[in-house]
Amino acid sequence: MSALLDHMHSQSDEFIGLRRDIHHHPELAFDEHRTSALVAEKLQAWGYEVERGLGGTGVVGRLVRGDGRRRLGLRADMDALPIDEATGLGYASCNAGVMHACGHDGHTAMLLAAARHLAERGRFSGTLNLIFQPAEEGGGGAVKMMEDGLFDKYPCDAIFAMHNMPGMPQGRLVLREGPTMASSDYATVTLTGVGGHGAMPHRAADPVVAAASIVMALQTVVSRNVDPLQMAVVTVGAIHAGKANNVIPQQATLEISIRALDREVRATLERRVKALIAAQAESFGVRAQVDWRPGYSVLVNTPEETAFAREVALELVGADQVTLQGPALPGSEDFAFMLEKLPGSYLFIGNGDGDSAGACMVHNPGYDFNDDNVAIGSAYWALLAERFLAA
Repeated sequence: MSALLDHMHSQSDEFIGLRRDIHHHPELAFDEHRTSALVAEKLQAWGYEVERGLGGTGVVGRLVRGDGRRRLGLRADMDALPIDEATGLGYASCNAGVMHACGHDGHTAMLLAAARHLAERGRFSGTLNLIFQPAEEGGGGAVKMMEDGLFDKYPCDAIFAMHNMPGMPQGRLVLREGPTMASSDYATVTLTGVGGHGAMPHRAADPVVAAASIVMALQTVVSRNVDPLQMAVVTVGAIHAGKANNVIPQQATLEISIRALDREVRATLERRVKALIAAQAESFGVRAQVDWRPGYSVLVNTPEETAFAREVALELVGADQVTLQGPALPGSEDFAFMLEKLPGSYLFIGNGDGDSAGACMVHNPGYDFNDDNVAIGSAYWALLAERFLAA
């Protein structure tokens, strides 16, 4: 496939420039107006049927050739993060407090480069649906697009997505069958007791002590309720209580993150966390209110589609540059909701490892997408589309 890679490299400068333009103008969830307009204008210029506004700021481009019966979906995310950029790059964010710290600018550029190639040179028979999604970073943009009729209007036989991954060698393609990224749920716990003087604790019901005990007890939820061979995380990320050292406050709050790689384990965690908090609070004579907020689902790659995605990777870059069954990750991704509706697979492309600039982890002020991935990522999407929609 050197010819395809050579061609994508030959046009990559244009899309690297586009990627850097998007990076320079980052937009938060559901505010991707400039980015979605740019995407829509490019797709229309290349002959795609385009719909704007799905899920607020989402864009879908459709290209039909031949009988159109076989239908493929490829998805890229567009939103940035509320982070102050510290890269010092010439194309660094011009929007204070907002930056592309997860590489969605690169994901968008890769899919656009593939879109142009497929429009101008693609040999396939079927329907190609290119999905540019808003609000992946906690906004649930995938769900919003589906609520707006994404797969009713643009049915797909399978759907695929790709994410860059710092810490992996640049350009390496990493695939995985089965549970691949964790669910993410969130809980705010409000403990209400009886405030009092720090010198007379016997006249109070101390929510701070209850909170401390709950934090320690929560560590047993995973260690004593989940199979040791399963992945689960319960993290208390914040505790807020009181303002003075001699005052027992009336309330204390805890913020908790809960993650799992199995749907049954996810349900177990919710049940045990709630029960343990209630029991601990009662033992200290305080009341506990738990505000449980379901987040993203477990992302599960289906076997047949993952096997197909592996074949495409091997054909494009060879076995030395492909990991056939990579590790599961505790991070979360709202592409999981699309995979609950359709078969498909989510893969990773290495952003760089060791001392390279691409090794900086996502969600970090110093992160930047590796431009060398634009050609490889776009070539992968072009080849996958042609193989899936083989004439």
